[in-house]
Amino acid sequence: MSQEVNLPALGESVTEGTVTRWLKKVGDTVAVDEPLVEISTDKVDTEIPSPIAGVIEEILVAEDETVEVGAVLARIGDGSAAAAPVATPAPEAAPAPAPAAQEPAAPPAPPAPEPVAPPAAPVAAPPAPPAPPAPPAPPVAAPAAPDAPAAPAAAPAPAAAPSVPQPVPAASRAMPYVTPIVRKLAHDHGVDLAHVSGTGVGGRIRKEDILAAAGGSAGTAAPAAATVVEPSALRGTTVPMSRLRKVIAERAVASMQASAQLTSVVEVDVTEIAELRQVVKDQFLSSTGTKLSFLPFFVKAAAEALRVFPIINAVVEGESIVYPATENISIAVDTERGLLTPVLKNAGEKNLAGISKDISDLAERTRTNQLSPDELAGGTFTVTNTGSRGALFDTPIVFLPQVAILGTGIVQKKPVVVTHNGDDSIAIRHTVYLALSYDHRIVDGADAARFLTMVKDRLEAGAFDADLGI
Repeated sequence: MSQEVNLPALGESVTEGTVTRWLKKVGDTVAVDEPLVEISTDKVDTEIPSPIAGVIEEILVAEDETVEVGAVLARIGDGSAAAAPVATPAPEAAPAPAPAAQEPAAPPAPPAPEPVAPPAAPVAAPPAPPAPPAPPAPPVAAPAAPDAPAAPAAAPAPAAAPSVPQPVPAASRAMPYVTPIVRKLAHDHGVDLAHVSGTGVGGRIRKEDILAAAGGSAGTAAPAAATVVEPSALRGTTVPMSRLRKVIAERAVASMQASAQLTSVVEVDVTEIAELRQVVKDQFLSSTGTKLSFLPFFVKAAAEALRVFPIINAVVEGESIVYPATENISIAVDTERGLLTPVLKNAGEKNLAGISKDISDLAERTRTNQLSPDELAGGTFTVTNTGSRGALFDTPIVFLPQVAILGTGIVQKKPVVVTHNGDDSIAIRHTVYLALSYDHRIVDGADAARFLTMVKDRLEAGAFDADLGI
């Protein structure tokens, strides 16, 4: 007797789901709690485990099909009904991947260019030129001639001498000026300048001389660097948008159309934090199991400022402004499926150790599809760390019903004018740009500026020793 597998409730606000991929096919044996199918919702992508052990007798929902919560996805039994014709869809799915596999197999064809073997023959030809190198040998004999000064044959020696001067000068006279670029090139190739003969004006050593001494050439160096870039397999292809990508697109457009968004930016000197991290990084790692990055400091400072300026933490509901009693900060996480924002609940109550551990845990479970939809809901403010991918700063989009999002850029060293005891000087400091995008319908520019200024002052002071939590 077979038993039905239904689409379970995946969260309070989730009413439907899309089958993105079956992990088993008709006729396969499945164990209890073994992943059976991947489901995508407007909140999260997740795997549905099998509620019973047995053999899959029938699959009722095809891939890319959307069904309501509670719908029957498949039937599992003891295998007696495995002969059902429904098994035919599986073979269709199987051949599909096969051709795909054959396409990548096509690339191996290039090895056919083994006809390049013929060029090997021409390469063999070069051995003939050894004859030219023979002439240089005579000059070496010339020095031997001086050993027999009485010999009249010394006269021909001077004739040969004119051709020899070019290679000999480097060892016989002081080394000419060498530009920094050429000197660096020599260092990179392990070439001793004292043994290089310059072919430039006045015997100056050029980069061509270095490359020749290193056994290379200017022509071969460039291609070597170019081979580092590897094109994506997606070039020249067309793929359908995933359900998650469609949801992100719809929400982004809806937010931009329904709200008045703009961005304010400040530059922050985080040198004090950089020095604190350097001092406590080992202790923090051993105590919490996570590395202490700059992000927990940004989140901590933002959470504190949200408590002082609740309008930045507000939520719009119709024509009302709701001020939440907690700071639930959504953390943007970059995944292969798209950008997801798990929520760090009660961020205002946590220290740096708690924030760091929670962010690490949420990010890991987001990337491995281990989040529940409810962990992606309830955010009142968002922090997105675009600096982790090298961006100086950006103008992030606010997703309704939230009214603000903080973008953190890359932390970099640069010369900055600092004032000490009334005197200005230039010093190397760690700086970062913080960009706050907000809904101008309810957040004024002054509100945004006050919020950013408080975050900036908190970070520049660097007084987080008591908030480390270790």
